[in-house]
Amino acid sequence: MEKMKVVGLSGDQIAAYAAKQCRVDVVSAYPITPQTIIVEEYSNYVANGEVDTEFICVESEHSAMSACIGASLTGARVFTATSSQGLALMHEMLYIASGLRCPIVMCVVNRALSAPINIHCDHSDMMGSRDCGWIQVFAENAQEVYDWVIQAFKIAEDREVLLPMAVNLDGFTISHALEDIRVLEDGAVDEFLPEREAVYRLDPDNPILVGPLVLPDYYFEFKVQQEEAMRKAAEKIGEVTREYYEYSSRKYAPIDPFNVEGANTALIAMGSTAGMLRTVARQLEREGKRVAVIKLWLYRPFPGDELIKLVEDMESLIVLDRTLSFGAPVGPLCSDVIAALYNAGRCDIRVANAVYGLGGRDLTPAEVEELSMKALKMAETKMVDKRMEFIGVRE
Repeated sequence: MEKMKVVGLSGDQIAAYAAKQCRVDVVSAYPITPQTIIVEEYSNYVANGEVDTEFICVESEHSAMSACIGASLTGARVFTATSSQGLALMHEMLYIASGLRCPIVMCVVNRALSAPINIHCDHSDMMGSRDCGWIQVFAENAQEVYDWVIQAFKIAEDREVLLPMAVNLDGFTISHALEDIRVLEDGAVDEFLPEREAVYRLDPDNPILVGPLVLPDYYFEFKVQQEEAMRKAAEKIGEVTREYYEYSSRKYAPIDPFNVEGANTALIAMGSTAGMLRTVARQLEREGKRVAVIKLWLYRPFPGDELIKLVEDMESLIVLDRTLSFGAPVGPLCSDVIAALYNAGRCDIRVANAVYGLGGRDLTPAEVEELSMKALKMAETKMVDKRMEFIGVRE
């Protein structure tokens, strides 16, 4: 294990610190709460001469991602960050970034979408762009933000992947919370993450064509190649997380399970909520009630095979979605879980969906305990009383 030091920084600050250690060539961004601190902090590094980075100020998030794409195509290592409406404004360019195979790394500080205006956390922003062709991970705390940003560059820039990657962190809950974070020495990050070696790059001396018009005779093949790269990313994530463990002694994987052995039911969630789910699960364990907690770090590509192995002995699941898919039978995470179970022939596992925390509303330990008891009842009775319910809504 490499020598490490402990720093006290917020989730936003540590995202910028991690990008600094990754020796980013270009940052382009537009401020939006609660993401602003990330690029503000990084701009301080530029102003102080601590990094050799081109910081491009633009007039919107659409322009920010456009600048990132152009820079990435020249072979530069590129970083940006956004949130909520900013991500929505980027939406068009997100697809172009993945279609052009630009390994951009972006922190998405999750925040509710308007209207009405709300600056607090939920996952509506990223879920609105979940099919944009980006690799997506969700961090539980600031330590995970730091670790995933460094790993994200290595995953995204792998020659067999070459896809952009989003590191999600919950707005304010993580972005503005101060934590003790164990960081690697700069030399260790240098060794883990060498300079980017672009396969193709825009070069006036050796011109190439990117982004051509492609009609029905070839477009489909382009999209299938993207899908193949996304599936390849699943393999590379395993390789990169194992290598990172050698440097940090912190073990990452597509899924972070807790209390699974011997449990016949589980709560499934992403992001900062997982910590409280584990706390309640420990309390219930002391009372003789065993409920597992399954936290997904990786959302795209969806780790269906890994999930099926974890739940093979279970009778029921409750999936927590921090977003609302209007008019859909269940939320997006629950939909993915049900699809994975169906593909594996495990329709016998009862699944319910809990929509919670929209616009930053707290999920209380009492509500988690109530969900846990419902999950245990589902396992016992083999029945689902209500497929989807809203948690903590006043009536």
